[in-house]
Amino acid sequence: MSKRWKIAAINFDHMHMGDLLRMATNHPEVDIVGVSDLEPPRAAPVLERLGIDQALLTEDYRACLERSKPDLVILCPATSHHAEWVEKVAPYCAHVFVEKPFASSLAEAHRMINALEATGKQLVINWPLRWYPSHMTAKRLLDEGLIGDLKEVHFYDGNRGPLRHIMDKIEMPETDPVTKNKTWWYQKSHGGGSLQDYLGYGVTLGTWFHGGREPIEVTAVVDIPPGLEVDEHSLVVCRYDTGLSKYETRWGTFSDPWIHQPQPKCGFVLVGSRGTIASYDLEPSIRVQTLDRPEGFEIASDTPQHPFRNPIEYVLDCLAKDEKVSGPLSVEISLVGQKIVDSAVLSATEKRTVPLITHPQS
Repeated sequence: MSKRWKIAAINFDHMHMGDLLRMATNHPEVDIVGVSDLEPPRAAPVLERLGIDQALLTEDYRACLERSKPDLVILCPATSHHAEWVEKVAPYCAHVFVEKPFASSLAEAHRMINALEATGKQLVINWPLRWYPSHMTAKRLLDEGLIGDLKEVHFYDGNRGPLRHIMDKIEMPETDPVTKNKTWWYQKSHGGGSLQDYLGYGVTLGTWFHGGREPIEVTAVVDIPPGLEVDEHSLVVCRYDTGLSKYETRWGTFSDPWIHQPQPKCGFVLVGSRGTIASYDLEPSIRVQTLDRPEGFEIASDTPQHPFRNPIEYVLDCLAKDEKVSGPLSVEISLVGQKIVDSAVLSATEKRTVPLITHPQS
């Protein structure tokens, strides 16, 4: 008989918790055994929407974990609280699944790593873009050598703003700056801003595409609109030994890419020694150029198969096989991404190009 996996969901700061719980409830071998949030009324509608027993919900995460003894804990706190919550949960000896980004700083990322290393359990960082069929197809073709050696990654991504949608991408009306500033998304102290929200996507998947390669130096520019304390637009250039790669984040795209692709399109362009790949979010095909066919052609995006249809399925498959997660969800690849994010923050603050930060700053 297959193992039944016990999953607990802790902290609903990030609306992606609802999406992750939907994946968990749809998994045939998962039991949701505990739910906790410091603001239970915030979590209750998510449970109702998914048909999860409201009796599981408690404000006390300790009681939740002691009672439920989960195999895996899903965490969705505000970025600045990732390390704090991983350290709170680690003593309960469960694997920990953290929704992106990794952390608000390299120092906090190392706190998270250290907390899980002491237990022998896995730390998983989920990046939803990793599960888009177009990007998975691009990585496969890159690994197969279709465009030769990767030289450049060009990334542009974002959405109309984190307050313009909730669970299941339900649309919400625009909010004014005063209302925005009352949410953690727009508070610098809580890791808010488009750079902190979206750059990790680009540079973590970019590191995956680059085969784990780290850049030499980083240059970043951000735009902070009047009345806000965090950016809604950033542009980051990384210099690798192969050349320049560009990563751009945007809150305030003309449209949300999961409804209508904005212009510029959200996604990646990969430039290799023998061709290029354009892979845009959620599109049914990718566009390729090669030396033999410079005019370009379309390749249908792969249809993901088990266990690569979603992150919950993938992580549980790895655990069942006693394997470590790999690619963007791994600590190794995500840590390179965090180094680039820290370097970009420093560059934008000091308005200069900086060497890649490789160790936590004091």
